[in-house]
Amino acid sequence: MERMTWNQIAEKYPMQWVGLNDVIYMDNDGISVESAIVKYIDKSKSELAIMAIRGEAIIPRFTTPNNTFHMGAIGRAFIK
Repeated sequence: MERMTWNQIAEKYPMQWVGLNDVIYMDNDGISVESAIVKYIDKSKSELAIMAIRGEAIIPRFTTPNNTFHMGAIGRAFIK
């Protein structure tokens, strides 16, 4: 497994959840990923979250957050 920048990760694994390991954050902010090692690419958000809760050292992230479909916001528009 090789270290990749966030842009490389997002380009190689578009529109999917990844489990990151050994994360380095921009400005040490704990949010913006500068680089990481991709440990999982075949898991859902729920699976990655459960693995992290159980103590596995992974950070779940969606690679293209600006292109997600937010069902909750649209769903509320139709509720009267």
